[in-house]
Amino acid sequence: MLRLNPQLYALIHSGLCALSADIISTVEFNYSGELLATGDKGGRVVIFQHEQESKNRPHLRGEYNVYSTFQSHEPEFDYLKSLEIEEKINKIRWLPQQNAAHFLLSTNDKTIKLWKISERDKRAEGYNLKDEDGRLRDPFRITSLRVPVLMPMDLMVEASPRRIFANAHTYHINSISVNSDHETYLSADDLRINLWHLEITDRSFNIVDIKPANMEELTEVITAAECHPHQCNVFVYSSSKGTIRLCDMRAAALCDRHSKFFEEPEDPSSRSFFSEIISSISDVKFSHSGRYMMTRDYLSVKVWDLNMENRPVETYQVHEYLRSKLCSLYENDCIFDKFECCWNGSDSAIMTGSYNNFFRMFDRNTRRDITLEASRESSKPRATLKPRKVSTGGKRKKDEISVDSLDFNKKILHTAWHPKDNVIAVAATNNLYIFQDKIN
Repeated sequence: MLRLNPQLYALIHSGLCALSADIISTVEFNYSGELLATGDKGGRVVIFQHEQESKNRPHLRGEYNVYSTFQSHEPEFDYLKSLEIEEKINKIRWLPQQNAAHFLLSTNDKTIKLWKISERDKRAEGYNLKDEDGRLRDPFRITSLRVPVLMPMDLMVEASPRRIFANAHTYHINSISVNSDHETYLSADDLRINLWHLEITDRSFNIVDIKPANMEELTEVITAAECHPHQCNVFVYSSSKGTIRLCDMRAAALCDRHSKFFEEPEDPSSRSFFSEIISSISDVKFSHSGRYMMTRDYLSVKVWDLNMENRPVETYQVHEYLRSKLCSLYENDCIFDKFECCWNGSDSAIMTGSYNNFFRMFDRNTRRDITLEASRESSKPRATLKPRKVSTGGKRKKDEISVDSLDFNKKILHTAWHPKDNVIAVAATNNLYIFQDKIN
């Protein structure tokens, strides 16, 4: 369990310049935590590998260094609809490792790709029909047969696309989730959810369709979807109305009727023009145990028990001080930002992002919380982070920052927590910060 204090180290990997293409759009640890993948708006995937602990530097439980970089998606143009399809990586999901190679799914707005990441440290030499430089030899000049041999070479990491799943989504893909059977996965757009088999690219099964016959009657859209971590027949999806539906694929082929419906009743006294916008759920995540799920709306994080549908068992305010600023946040479109959330490996703590490069961590056992900042000024490598506080009015203390001086262009939308250790990854624009629990 991560003690919710500021005793964290920072290891910084950053882009050289804040180009739009360099902005990180997704962050994901693999199942072991050995690899960390990031996707950006330029369609690139960068994979970091955990370096083993060094005897010379025992205070660090290993650093993450660049392992592989490859171009996952390219910009495309849909000529039938006259639409540009941008290359931005919306989501990355790792598959459980079955052999020496690693596999991951990456998606932009329309196309999902399955990538194989493998290592090569040997090459074949001594071909009969080819020279050492690769040119073909004249077969009539070959007087003896050679047995090719494997020779050592510098380690090379190769990324190759094994499957391309395309042409199944009319609207923008917002979620992909690998099922616990490790053979199928879900992909969700604004109005539909499809079920794919990892070996079959030319067809998928539509399991949720909320598109009305008349689009003028559309009242809500799907915002996120995820498979249950242990029951391969169960999945959830959230909506822009702040509701979550849990579906069981054993009940029907088309899950248009949910098994459970999670919604918190609204307090009429707090209703305002912005109520519907800020209640929209931007992320939903099952706990590792499968007993709970967590949802993130604009101002809060809620933890739900799957056995209780009428209200969340825990609610954590992320940046309640922004409630008085909703009008200006609406005008600059920040109110539509989609923040993600994540669990730690033991489900005892949760993390999500905020503005001004702040991120929030909540301890579910002690109900303590902390605000930390991911920035070059406050996060020098191996420096200890200090907690930050936001002043909402009145006399401001020395270490506090005024709510009026928060920078809404600096936002942490994407975070990830190592599945076993107290190591977290935080994406702040084009910078990736990796923090770890301090060793006393």
